[in-house]
Amino acid sequence: MFLTISTTGTPERPATDLGFLLHKHPEKAQAFSTSYGTAHVLYPEADAERCTAALLLEVDAVALVRRGKGKGRGGAPDAALAQYVNDRPYAASSLLAVALSAVFSSAMRGVCNARPERAVQSLPLRIEVPALPARGGPDLVRRLFEPLGWAVDVEPVPLDVQFPEWGDSRYVRLLLESETLTLAEALRHLYVLLPVLDDAKHYWVSSDEVDKLLRAGEGWLPDHPEQKLITSRYLSRRWSLTRQAMERLELVRLAEADDSEVEEIDNAVEAEGEAEEKPTPLAVQRRDAIVAALHASGAARVLDLGCGQGQLVQALLKDPRFTEIVGVDVSMRALTIASRRLKLDRMGERQASRVKLFQGSLAYTDNRLKGYDAAVLSEVIEHLDLPRLPALEYAVFGAARPRTVLVTTPNVEYNVRWESLPAGHVRHGDHRFEWTRDEFRQWAGQVAERHGYEVEFAPVGPDDPEVGPPTQMAVFTIRTTKEEKAA
Repeated sequence: MFLTISTTGTPERPATDLGFLLHKHPEKAQAFSTSYGTAHVLYPEADAERCTAALLLEVDAVALVRRGKGKGRGGAPDAALAQYVNDRPYAASSLLAVALSAVFSSAMRGVCNARPERAVQSLPLRIEVPALPARGGPDLVRRLFEPLGWAVDVEPVPLDVQFPEWGDSRYVRLLLESETLTLAEALRHLYVLLPVLDDAKHYWVSSDEVDKLLRAGEGWLPDHPEQKLITSRYLSRRWSLTRQAMERLELVRLAEADDSEVEEIDNAVEAEGEAEEKPTPLAVQRRDAIVAALHASGAARVLDLGCGQGQLVQALLKDPRFTEIVGVDVSMRALTIASRRLKLDRMGERQASRVKLFQGSLAYTDNRLKGYDAAVLSEVIEHLDLPRLPALEYAVFGAARPRTVLVTTPNVEYNVRWESLPAGHVRHGDHRFEWTRDEFRQWAGQVAERHGYEVEFAPVGPDDPEVGPPTQMAVFTIRTTKEEKAA
């Protein structure tokens, strides 16, 4: 199996930076042992103008059989022979995808300490795969890669060049070119789509494959027009795993639909005021209320769960009382925007040590969230379907258990005050629900009771005597025992 990754450069940004991004030196030929053979990385060309890295995978088909990973079905003679005579050493498949992940693991995650600014920049990329099994033909190859920003040149390989009347084989030669993608994005595309095109996995597919798919598909799979086909084939058509993956992808799509805090309704607030004295936008009032509540709690280490594009993280960084601020979001796209907003690549070492951004789903427990003073869920819960709320509730209140949790959400009763909002409509198209004050208080009270918290409520924005405030906030505090209070 063989593929090449090429890029071009300039004297200011030499193409040999590809070696830093891949963590493989262009002047060395390196070999890596795998459970199914040896992966070689070498550079056929490497200078400032053009650099090409090649991955050559030597597959030991006999060793695969002896380890029980390549056995045929049914014990028939042709199946037994197929264990040893097959296309595995030559055609790109799941084995090559696994090698990509193993050999270029840091590059696939977008990690490059030597050239961090290059890791997040798009590159002129050219990827060539001489032999790729494609069940679905060139048309499927284009349907998979073109929506991701690739220019696709795919050529079917004939069964026999001397007998063209025999038609084409199931193999293609593939050339991909793009100037809009990062190297990490390109590697993740290959990692998922190579086995999808082969429509086979050469190892047992278990439940952890769902996590692998969602990690590699972050930022592109939730909106891909062939999402269902990709998910089904990647998971070897195992329906239970496919359904689980599709449900989680839907959660990601919902979370990505509205990463920005400044919604159209917030803009309408400004338009309704007098031109010479514009009111403070609701998004700003919300952040101010959150910061004030965090001050009152005495929190120093804070989680911003569903941090979106980093507005609250940015506000907290300006206050030295917060010694550690962690932004968590399911969307890598939102985290990338947050990183740029915060200018993490240019931030001083002392300031950078106070902030972290990482990807995570609030529907699942995460040990990284434990041990913090406070957690904020600002305009998050309304983007989840109601049946998903118990999972978030347990992940935050049951597993992470910060001392203080702040939750803000729209007050649907206030919607009648928005002249620009049609009757019966929610404030944003992605809101799955909007609660009245009583509904919010009932939910918050039940959460507090189940997980040992006390809860108080505070208005955010102008508190209308008839319909209440535009945003409602619950402040959860872990309930202390009499002994703890005495101490």
